[in-house]
Amino acid sequence: MNKTIRRASVFSLLLVLALLVRATWVQFYDAEALADSKHNRRNAIDQYAYPLGDIIVAGQAVTGSKETTGSDLAYKRTYTDGELYAAVTGYSSQVYGATQLEGIYQDVLDGTDTQLKGPVDTVTGKRAAPGDVITTIDPAVQKAGYEALGDKKGAAVAIDPATGKILGMVSTPSYDPSRISGSTDGDAWQELTGDEDKPMLNRALRQPLPPGSTFKLVVAAAALEDGLYGSVDEKTDSPDPYTLPGTTTVLKNENPSAPCEDATIRTALRYSCNNVFGKLAAELGQDKVREMAEKFGFNDEKRDVPVRASESVYPSGMDQAQTALTGIGQFDVTATPLQMAMVSAALSNGGELVDPHMVSQVTDANGGTLRSYDDAGSERVVSERTAEQLRSAMETVVEEGTGSNARIDGAAVGGKTGTAQHGENNSKTPYAWFTSYAQGSDGQQVAVAVLIEDSGAARSEVSGNGLAAPVAKAMMEAALKG
Repeated sequence: MNKTIRRASVFSLLLVLALLVRATWVQFYDAEALADSKHNRRNAIDQYAYPLGDIIVAGQAVTGSKETTGSDLAYKRTYTDGELYAAVTGYSSQVYGATQLEGIYQDVLDGTDTQLKGPVDTVTGKRAAPGDVITTIDPAVQKAGYEALGDKKGAAVAIDPATGKILGMVSTPSYDPSRISGSTDGDAWQELTGDEDKPMLNRALRQPLPPGSTFKLVVAAAALEDGLYGSVDEKTDSPDPYTLPGTTTVLKNENPSAPCEDATIRTALRYSCNNVFGKLAAELGQDKVREMAEKFGFNDEKRDVPVRASESVYPSGMDQAQTALTGIGQFDVTATPLQMAMVSAALSNGGELVDPHMVSQVTDANGGTLRSYDDAGSERVVSERTAEQLRSAMETVVEEGTGSNARIDGAAVGGKTGTAQHGENNSKTPYAWFTSYAQGSDGQQVAVAVLIEDSGAARSEVSGNGLAAPVAKAMMEAALKG
């Protein structure tokens, strides 16, 4: 054979072998990756070929599906009271994907979850009927929080302390997920993502901020559990003014005339005495305060409800002065409203924290249970005695102190206000916080935390009692009536 022809034949054979190897690789190894790629249009066509399953609140669907026209995507997602429930549902978009419950349970809602398939479906490869997601949300609590927040920028979370069920989760300003559920919603998407108020941000779960004086509950719990003081009515060794250790900086109290010198923990919570809790944190040391904070849920990077919550942080590597500042919820301490609701929930529940969750069950098309979350795990945070002591002190805050706007006739209500400074040299309008619980005469209970990030009020008018406590009251009243 001619040498040139032989070389050409060998080269052609190598090309054919390379093509066969590549085809085999794509067929058997890359096929799954290509099929799952977000750029594969077939996935969207398959997902929206049929109506989706629904997210359920109190037996009623707050989602739906609408047949489209002029598109290869046959159906698109719709929402009932979209703005009210956006912090719960998230969105399901033909273009931008899915978030929160829509994203976590996407396979159930579009019928591709293998648990939904019966024997015939498995053999034939037929797509199963979609399932539903049953939430723990109480519509009355959700609506009360949303309306009470109004046009303020903020968030609120309500939890049933005994079961861990999230009864309400609100973030404002909100948005209607229906606006971005189709394939031609680019303008709405740009508007929402470009809005400086970030309406698509779930502030209840995903924006940890300095908790201010609400964190004093954690410090008080650490002091009682450590035995530094025997009860909330024992006088502390707390000079007023209190100078931060190793510095000449004086930790001032918001109310200079408040009886904060050597105040008891009850009095210190009632008047929100910075000198008492700054000194308590310094005396306990950062390790003991951190240990207590972590029992309540701080420094947990994997808090799923089932939506992943941002980590609430108690810092490390501090000096004594910085540790003292953490005692009043400042320095580098951050918390989400979910986290501060967990603090009140544990105290309301006798010192035991039940894992918070906002999904009760995931069901198939016939209502059969695929997954149940009714038996949530729990952990003891503080002793029953410590919880009882702090509840008593928190009730003093509401009855006689800075939390008066949370009072509810016929119910035992405890709370703690907070006003957290932020900005360079505390130059910006502070955040207003309130964390609380209420217990009805019938034994029903609820814990609520509220954050007001911005209300438009003047700096001098910002307070946890004035802005956040009324929101908590509205949600607690709705829960106790349920």
